[in-house]
Amino acid sequence: MRFKDKVVVVTGAAGGIGSAIGRRFASEGAKVVITDVNSEGAEASAAVIRAAGGAAWAYASDISAAEGCKAVIADVMAREGRIDVLCNNAGINRRGNLLSLTAEDWRLSFAINIDAMFHLCQAVLPHMIAAGGGAIVNTASQWGLYPAPNHIAYNVTKAAVASFTQNLARDYAHQNVRVNAVCPGEIHTPMLEAGVKRSGRTIADLDKLVPFGRIGRPEEVAALVAFLASDEAAFMCGSLVEITGAQAVA
Repeated sequence: MRFKDKVVVVTGAAGGIGSAIGRRFASEGAKVVITDVNSEGAEASAAVIRAAGGAAWAYASDISAAEGCKAVIADVMAREGRIDVLCNNAGINRRGNLLSLTAEDWRLSFAINIDAMFHLCQAVLPHMIAAGGGAIVNTASQWGLYPAPNHIAYNVTKAAVASFTQNLARDYAHQNVRVNAVCPGEIHTPMLEAGVKRSGRTIADLDKLVPFGRIGRPEEVAALVAFLASDEAAFMCGSLVEITGAQAVA
């Protein structure tokens, strides 16, 4: 119960890694705010938590716009009076090399993967500072550190997430706001399944590429996120933690 009586906001939590993060925090006593542009998916994720005895409510918001980000933080503060942990997990992956991408692919990748993080953190930081501290955990990617071919928009935005994490940590560590990021490799999510289907490969094909013998599970990333947000990681600030099963970038 590391998060008993804490309020945790998780973006992009209608499915995949985000919903697993929400379930993990709720299982450790947190009240979880499930945010996603997919209102039905967000409510379904929150309902799963409540059915298991946890505390959660859904908040539908389009964080590709600054107003949506600010509204999330303002409305959660109005309802709960505090935000102890912010998990910036929402993200999209527009696949392709530079000549195959549209300007909208590029714009939307930045709007969701990095601009939303800027607006959410800018809105939540004053509240965390006033409360004496807090934790922010961002979802970057192994590909933001070691680019994979034909994913330039995703790679560049996730590299920006990594840099943003380290900069924010250095600027606010002295005010007891810890900022870290997880950098997953191949994780079995709906986003990954869609990419695999397009490529003609299978999950079993991906498993063979990982020295550990299989790709990762959302619950394993969620466990790492919870650790980084907990008091057990009290001296971790500005860390980019890979979780890849020892897989090199394909």
